[in-house]
Amino acid sequence: MCTSRYINPFTDFGFKKIFGEEANKDILIDFLNSVLPAEDQIYDLTYKPTEHLPKNDTDRKAIYDLYCENDQGEKFIVELQRAEQTHFKDRTIYYSSFPIQEQAERGKGWDYELKAVYVISIMDFIFDEKDEDFHHIVQLKNQKNKVFYDKLKFVYLELPKFRKREKDLKTNFDKWLYLLNNITTFEQMPSVLKEHIFRKVLKLAEYTALPKADQELYDEDLKRFRDYVNTLDTREAKGREKGIEIGEKKAKIETAKNLLAMNLSVEQVAKGTGLTIAEVEELIKK
Repeated sequence: MCTSRYINPFTDFGFKKIFGEEANKDILIDFLNSVLPAEDQIYDLTYKPTEHLPKNDTDRKAIYDLYCENDQGEKFIVELQRAEQTHFKDRTIYYSSFPIQEQAERGKGWDYELKAVYVISIMDFIFDEKDEDFHHIVQLKNQKNKVFYDKLKFVYLELPKFRKREKDLKTNFDKWLYLLNNITTFEQMPSVLKEHIFRKVLKLAEYTALPKADQELYDEDLKRFRDYVNTLDTREAKGREKGIEIGEKKAKIETAKNLLAMNLSVEQVAKGTGLTIAEVEELIKK
């Protein structure tokens, strides 16, 4: 059961409700324009089927959270990633290949001219601890750091790195990230989000305003989301415990080595370190 006033945008239902409805596409347009460079602003877009089947049976089916096309035929993949994934960057590159391939025209007259492709990844995790930036715009560049190809761009947003408070919000971009990170904590509409587009988002995302059927769908999705988060937390906790256990064992072994170098008996070393006699004897053999 939902316990907050507004739905969680990191659930599948919440993300699609806020960004994926044709009738409210101005919300997605506003969001994309806040994260894309000034030269890539969008004026209109059309939603496309999110299930894209490659031509070859051997290729895997690619499913995006949102797939759109603007009035110039440029393609936009928007995906939400809740947890770190092995080869995450590879996956975004892989996804970008399908909107490129689908542009191939049959017949002999095609000259290989392509429309631009953008992949926007909204991440609820950090994939680069060493880099303070949380807004990454990636292009193909040559050895002189000059753009080699300007029709393929990847945008990565590491939301956990965004820590601005309400009083620090200045730009539309700031407000979008603040909203995504904090919407489930709002008890009322924050005064700083006074623009029409944010008021529209909050009205759309209000749980009690949803039809009963949508509330039930969201509740089911929220439960899956919480189960997923709990699984990740449990896995992380076990990983920490395992790491501590390994660290303690290494420390005991180092201590045992020092005690053995002082010519203490096996029994004394075992008693002093907590290792078993068999473990100390194995250490002597090595």
